[in-house]
Amino acid sequence: MHAPRSPQAITPDLLLLAYRSGIFPMADARDDPEIFWVEPRKRAILPLDGFHCSRSLARTLRRGRFTVTCNAAFERVLDACAAPRGEARDTWISHRIEQTYLAMHEDGHAHSIECWLDGELAGGLYGVGFDRVFCGESMFSRVPDASKVALAWLVAALRRSGAALLDCQFMTPHLASMGAVEIAQKRYLGLLARAQSPRYSGEAAGEGLGGAATEGAGVGAGLALPEGFAALLGDAKVAGSSSSPGNFIAQSLIQTS
Repeated sequence: MHAPRSPQAITPDLLLLAYRSGIFPMADARDDPEIFWVEPRKRAILPLDGFHCSRSLARTLRRGRFTVTCNAAFERVLDACAAPRGEARDTWISHRIEQTYLAMHEDGHAHSIECWLDGELAGGLYGVGFDRVFCGESMFSRVPDASKVALAWLVAALRRSGAALLDCQFMTPHLASMGAVEIAQKRYLGLLARAQSPRYSGEAAGEGLGGAATEGAGVGAGLALPEGFAALLGDAKVAGSSSSPGNFIAQSLIQTS
């Protein structure tokens, strides 16, 4: 469902309010000065305890083929996601929307996961985070499996952060193969409200949020993906997987797949 187009300036505060309300912006083309607000009747989410880590993905993670980082190249990831792909001649990420995401990144509400191969950016994803919610916006891959690895690391980092809801917006075969499910917008709004509630507890995750509350992520704590990512690396080091943190990631995901 599309709301009317808006000529209003998209400030970081306005965009964050939109995500908190269950809507997000899109544009018809890269140079389109206008945006429209989208509230899908069906919403795709990826339950954090239902991520499907295939055997081939687990092998890729264990091999440590990619070096994975968080917020190391947000603008480059955003540019890559905005580039036309396949038969598409344009993108929904307009320059206007892009500038707002960059401002949100500066404010600490937009984050990226990057996959590097031989020092080159091979794939990644970005999204908007607040409270116990992460709204995945877009991903790209220049090398096979790079976006899958980025998503696997995102899920593991969100679990470590005590997140409750990973919004994927629209369902795709790629997301479905990794455990995403489609729910009615009304149900999504309920999950979104609970994930923002200061009264949220780990118990609520068992009722459809797919959360993974962790020690150190107190009730009502804001989502801090970079800190969760760093803590994940620390956990891998303690577990003896510092040479290939992907070993630790694969094991943790397989246990909950």
